[in-house]
Amino acid sequence: MSKPQVLIAANPQNGIVWSKEEQNSKLGAVAEVLELTSSSREEFYKDLSSGGKYANIVGIYRHNDSASAIGIFDKDLIEHLPKSVKYIAHNGAGYDQIDIAAATAKGIEVSHTPGAVDAATATVGAFLAISAMRQFYRAEVNVRNGQWKSGLSPARDPEEKVLGIIGMGGIGKALARRLIAFDMKVIYHNRNEITPPPDFPCTYIPNVEDLLKQSDIVSLNLPLNDKTKGSFGKKQFDQMKDGSVLVNTARGAVVDEEALLQALDSGKLFSAGLDVFPDEPNVNPKLLQNDKITVLPHMGTETRDSQKKMEILVLDNLVSALSGKGLLNQVPEQKK
Repeated sequence: MSKPQVLIAANPQNGIVWSKEEQNSKLGAVAEVLELTSSSREEFYKDLSSGGKYANIVGIYRHNDSASAIGIFDKDLIEHLPKSVKYIAHNGAGYDQIDIAAATAKGIEVSHTPGAVDAATATVGAFLAISAMRQFYRAEVNVRNGQWKSGLSPARDPEEKVLGIIGMGGIGKALARRLIAFDMKVIYHNRNEITPPPDFPCTYIPNVEDLLKQSDIVSLNLPLNDKTKGSFGKKQFDQMKDGSVLVNTARGAVVDEEALLQALDSGKLFSAGLDVFPDEPNVNPKLLQNDKITVLPHMGTETRDSQKKMEILVLDNLVSALSGKGLLNQVPEQKK
């Protein structure tokens, strides 16, 4: 009996980067593995059609890098997938490049990689929080330009400040553990209080407004979807403490950028730390020109260690599904 076929839709040049051995030993044991060679969406659709080289695939390993060749997994692409496709295993905690509703309607189960991204993304969040509080970006620019401390004003200490986390999932918890080391008090808002409570001191705040009024640093750690897109705007900035800091390692489109800039220019916010932007890799020039902001080019999981953990978790999801045990990390929308 022939093995089911799985398509690796990852980096168009390199495929899976850090886990080739596991790809062969784990996935290769239960599936015939095909690599993505389509160089355009049009060619991909042809390869998916009857008689094409991907016409019988059952599962897809998907990485955002594949979008450079075939685009995102929007409704149109998903509707072109053959009926044989039952699983899309996505490499990433966020999966806004996949139309989950279209996949569900077609009977395709989708997984992602929560947990594998927590440590690396939380480290970036902690760096952004400390850099924003201490204004390390502005200081680094000064010293690189031979200006030493010229024009620098005293910044703020993180110690004994209040960290407000909106979205206390795995990343939020990992961020809290890091910043508690700076003697910060942690408060958080989720739709529901976490039970049992986390293994560190923290306080649940039932509504966002109360959290914003209390927090010296607000960290956004929530997914991008129709409800959260543009959800953090002028109203939320007005509710924040004067001189507070915003950190965003979630998704850029969660924040109204013009409202953020206005809050910084007015002095309502002391500073901000951003790792994500709405139209990556393009960044609003106004953000880059504002020296109150520490910016990074979506560095959340840019470590070989985390990327390998993510790759292996995607492979494990496919192996589990193809072995009849279901996906390990099916997206919440489909679990409901």
